[in-house]
Amino acid sequence: MAHSSDDALTDPAEFWEARYLTHRGENGSMWTGHVNAAVEREVSGLTPGTALELGSGEGGDALWLAAQGWSVTAVYISSNALAVGAAKAAELGLADRITWVQADLATWHPSAECDLVTSAFLHSPVELPREEILRRAVTAVAPGGRLLVVGHGAFPPGASHHDQEDAPPLPSPEEVLAALELPDGWVVETSAFVDREVEWRDQGTVTLTDSVLRVRRP
Repeated sequence: MAHSSDDALTDPAEFWEARYLTHRGENGSMWTGHVNAAVEREVSGLTPGTALELGSGEGGDALWLAAQGWSVTAVYISSNALAVGAAKAAELGLADRITWVQADLATWHPSAECDLVTSAFLHSPVELPREEILRRAVTAVAPGGRLLVVGHGAFPPGASHHDQEDAPPLPSPEEVLAALELPDGWVVETSAFVDREVEWRDQGTVTLTDSVLRVRRP
């Protein structure tokens, strides 16, 4: 597989800033801008309130949440990605519902509690203390609020680890739950692997597997 120049970078901030520049399509963005299917499915029935999204990328989930009536704080390491999301929010009339925060989640700490904390596909080919970040996310959930963690249940086609036999295994929903070290009383509302069919780049229709965990604070 050919590698672009940003694959040689090891500093997380430099890596992701470069990735969001070099992988932009003709529409000026790297991703579709659509909400992740698992986020839409898990959040659609909830009463909107305050939401914190960790690892927001170009803001597909944050934009959808804001359109549903949530007041969103979207945190991400790349200012290039956040700029795409902010421009789209302004275009859609959602700018006043989303606060964009440029920060490295490895060292960032939440300063308030929210009704919903989400993290979708917080995976990285460069260093990322994922379990520490998610444990800090627990502290940002307000009483009665929820934490939603969506990840890859299997490596997607073309992923940098896809063909590496020594790649660390992707955690199951049960393993994510154990790593969160939740206090007593939290309720598991969803813990599942979910398959979905998508049009994947130039490979046609492929089946991707998501790992989905949703827990509620008492």
